[in-house]
Amino acid sequence: MAIEQIKMPQLGESVTEGTISKWLVSVGDKVNKYDPLAEVMTDKVNAEVPSSFTGVIKELIAEEGETYEVGQVILTIETEGGGEAAQDAPAETKAEDKTPAAPSASAPSASAAPVKAADAPKGVRYSPAVLRLSQEHGIDLNQVTGTGGGGRITRKDLMKIIESGDIPTAAAAAAAPEKTEAPAQEAASAPSQPAASKQAAPAPNVPVMPGDVEIPVTGVRKAIAANMLRSKHEAPHAWTMMEVDVTNLVEYRNSIKGEFKQKEGFNLTFFAFFVKAVAQALKEFPQINSMWAGDKIIQKKDINISIAVATDDALFVPVIKAADEKTIKGIGREINDLALKVRTGKLTSAEMQGGTFTVNNTGSFGSVQSMGIINYPQAAILQVESIVKRPVVMNNGMIAVRDMVNLCMSLDHRVLDGLVCGRFLQRVKEILENTSKENTSIY
Repeated sequence: MAIEQIKMPQLGESVTEGTISKWLVSVGDKVNKYDPLAEVMTDKVNAEVPSSFTGVIKELIAEEGETYEVGQVILTIETEGGGEAAQDAPAETKAEDKTPAAPSASAPSASAAPVKAADAPKGVRYSPAVLRLSQEHGIDLNQVTGTGGGGRITRKDLMKIIESGDIPTAAAAAAAPEKTEAPAQEAASAPSQPAASKQAAPAPNVPVMPGDVEIPVTGVRKAIAANMLRSKHEAPHAWTMMEVDVTNLVEYRNSIKGEFKQKEGFNLTFFAFFVKAVAQALKEFPQINSMWAGDKIIQKKDINISIAVATDDALFVPVIKAADEKTIKGIGREINDLALKVRTGKLTSAEMQGGTFTVNNTGSFGSVQSMGIINYPQAAILQVESIVKRPVVMNNGMIAVRDMVNLCMSLDHRVLDGLVCGRFLQRVKEILENTSKENTSIY
């Protein structure tokens, strides 16, 4: 018999972690090679993890709803024949033999998480996400009580602590005994007080009345919640808005939409014009097409526009690759095709990867002003609101009814400042206001 490991797979080029949405097997189950083991979420899409071996499920290491980095062990399978695993096991613990204080239980996390937490208790196993967060925010893991299985500290525990702003640091713990000379019994019990206060807040006690409907939180909804919370917490959001006169654009599109539908087989939407204008402006203002990477800012070469597509119970963000190289017709076709795939459940993980900037068509349901949450780790998101007819004072002092739209932009203030964002929006506005039959080709 041999014990084989199944690790969190990399389900996309830029994917670094995944969330176990649902286990499809239990301990003791017999599985064949390529049988599905679990549903895993990356960003906002589900994928099944297949077995690499034939055997019996030995241990489910990962927990449903928890996030694990690519390469981290999520379960083990007992297979027949081959003693490779048995031979490998002692090799993993040889280094640990030199330091008796660290038991072999920590060895699996060492390969998955080379990052070391200076204030982490010795001999305790942490996920890479927990180690990273504790280092970034100076959290003393000795003072945190975990809510995971067996008291394990989870990423959610740390996110709630960070969100509260009450960070338990090693310095604070060291200074605590100097503040007061308490009896030995009190000193021994003191550490338990901060730890207790750091427990994850319990779920709100919402009374359920007759007729109320309890709706379980799906894996996709959990992924959306986690990604939005991370974006809102880590990225300092700023917001700006600009109104645009799209009267000429509306007249142009309305004059050709019938012929276009008959010729191409799909509708020419206003949204295609907006995405094209944004892609063109991003080419001229590449700073907007950037991402925060801790000690540096990555300015992306490719202009890949993420578009938000909603279903009744979930939100998906497929990507239009190289949008700056596509015509309005080409962009319109991709919008149509991607939206259809979302609504028929045929969207793939690859079609949601690589986005560098998000354009959200909030105007499709009548919104006129909104503040979007940035699609992490991008630096900005643009909300295209409803086109509405409003009386406008023209340059000659006359009042005319014009087709107006608000463009609302949320930005990561670590990466972008108001000046460059204002100039970017001005350029988008200029492109849109000059869109007409005489100036613009859709092909």
